[in-house]
Amino acid sequence: MEPATDGFDLTIGERLKALRLDAGMTLDALAAESGVSRAMISRIERAEASPTAVLLARLCTAMGLSLSSFFEGAEEAADPLSRREAQKVWTDPETGYLRRSVSPPGLGARVDIVEVEFPPGARIFYPPQTAAQSQNQHVWLFEGEMELTVGETVHRLAPGDCLHMNIGQGHAFLNPGKATARYAVVIDRGLK
Repeated sequence: MEPATDGFDLTIGERLKALRLDAGMTLDALAAESGVSRAMISRIERAEASPTAVLLARLCTAMGLSLSSFFEGAEEAADPLSRREAQKVWTDPETGYLRRSVSPPGLGARVDIVEVEFPPGARIFYPPQTAAQSQNQHVWLFEGEMELTVGETVHRLAPGDCLHMNIGQGHAFLNPGKATARYAVVIDRGLK
C-alpha cells in the first residue's frame, strides 16, 4: 500500500471535530471521557498531529463510535466502484500499520471492507467498546502470520485463516513474524 496523502490528516482532524460537535462534546468533555489531553485532541483536529490507532480508538469509544464508523465518513455516494487509487489510506504513526478503506464510500452498506498491512513486531490493543457491541468483523489473513487475542483467547492465524469476532470485545493484533502481514477485515456494522 502506498502512504496516505498529506490531506488525509486534515480529513481525520475535520472528521474528529465534526463527530465531537455532533456528540455535543467540548474539547474538555472529550478529553475527560477518553483520557486523551485536550491539547492533543486540539492538535489532531487542526491536523498538526496524526493520532495512533490506539489513541483514535480511545477517542471513538468516548464518543460512542467504533473505529470503523470513524473512517466511514459522511461522504456522498459518487460511484459504486471504488478504484484503488481513490481509496483512502491511513498509516498509524506509532506502528506503521496501513489501513486502506476498500469499500465504496457513502452507499449505506452494512458491510465495510478494509485492507491492512501490519509490520513485523507491531502490536495494537483495542479496549472493549460498548458502542460497537452490535458490530462483528472477519479477519482474513493473506500473507504472513498474526496473533489475535479476543478477550482471554489467543488465536494464531496462518495464510488463508479467517477469524470472526465481535468488535465490541477488547482485542489485540500482534504480528509475531519477520514479514509484513497482509489481511482483509470485513466489518458487519449490524442493524442501525
